[in-house]
Formats: sequence, C-alpha cells, structure tokens
Amino acid sequence: MDPDHLPTGDDKVAAVRSMFDAIAPRYDLVNRIMTFRMDVGWRRRTVSALGLTPGSLVADLACGTGDFCFELSDRGFRVIGVDMSFGMLAAAPRPFVRVQGDALCLPFADGVLDGVTCGFALRNFESLPPFFAELARVVRPGGRIGFLEVATPPNPVLAFGHGVYFGRIVPLVGGALSNAEAYRYLPKSVAYLPEPAVLLDQMRSAGFSDTRRQLLSAGISQLISGTRNR
Repeated sequence: MDPDHLPTGDDKVAAVRSMFDAIAPRYDLVNRIMTFRMDVGWRRRTVSALGLTPGSLVADLACGTGDFCFELSDRGFRVIGVDMSFGMLAAAPRPFVRVQGDALCLPFADGVLDGVTCGFALRNFESLPPFFAELARVVRPGGRIGFLEVATPPNPVLAFGHGVYFGRIVPLVGGALSNAEAYRYLPKSVAYLPEPAVLLDQMRSAGFSDTRRQLLSAGISQLISGTRNR
C-alpha cells in the first residue's frame, strides 16, 4: 500500500486486507505500546456502553486478533468475531468463534444480533452508509452498537501534540516493530472519517436512535453508540 495515496472502492478493500495481513503478527504489541495500554480501558468502556445483559449475542466486526471478543466473552456475552483479514484471525493468541467476512455483507440473518462492536476500523471500510445499513439489517430492534475510533482532542495544544505523536511517532514505532509502510498509512487514513455530525446523521438515517459520541482520554479517541430503532 502506498502510504501517500488513499485508495477507494475495491482498491481500498484489497489494500486494507493486504495491509492487515502484513501487520498481524505484531499488531497487538504495537497497539499496546502506541496507546500506553489505554486501548484496554477504551474497550471496557465500549462494552459497558452497550448496556446489554450477559448472554446477549454480540458480533465484533473487524475483530482482528480478538481483543474485543475476549473482553465481551469475559463479561458473559456470546460472541462472534468477523474480519476480512485471514492473517489477523490466524494471529489470535487464543481460540474464539470467528469467521472471515466482509462487514458490508455480514453472514448473519436479519435481526439475529443483540449488539455489535467495532474497534478502530470505521475508516477502513469501503463506505460507511452501506455499513450502517447492514448493521440495521442484522441488529434486532432495541439492539445496541458501539464503536471505538481515533479522534482529535478539542484542546488546540493537545491537538497539536497528538498530531505530532500520531503523525510522526506512531509511524516510527510501527516501522521499528512491524511494517513501516502500514504505519505511515494508518495516521493518514483518518481522512476517510466524516465529520462527527455527519457520521451520527448517517447512523440515524440507517435506523439508529440515541446516537451518541463521547470523547475518551482528553479526546484522543471516541466512543460512538446507538440503538436500533424499534
């Protein structure tokens, strides 16, 4: 993948799959280092924000090596992970129920899921409106969705520091420990994300209410949630 070029359409799908296959072996290690393990707490916040009862069926999309799936399982949920990168699925540190698949064409019947989670992958999907439409198909009325994604701190000083860290330090760390090209691309991929108001409006248009956006850790990440309309 050319880190200076943001692909679209089928080219984006192929490039993202190839990139994650390449970085899978050390993905978890790099994540922990880059976020100073704050990603662990962010996932816990997201699972709590679902507000679902133990035993609920939750799919984690773009599940990677299973971090969200393990957290959900530890909290008593029935979990299925979905990811289009076989390399990520194969690099999981321990077994979990998972399937290779496309988040825009999920292998689930209508209304079968109680909830959906997704961590730091919205910007990697081919397009968000069809993704939200697919979620509306597979999540039951009253079901919940929760996403983690990167964000920019509202404080200008913090935003500057975060920009330097995310744009310069992260590629250096990622390059030293994993794949330099991939970790130069990932900060640039934030450009795929729509403005927060647009993203929430896309969710509402697809059939989700109670849409909310919460900034975490002074605004370096965000938790986005919603409820499937009844």
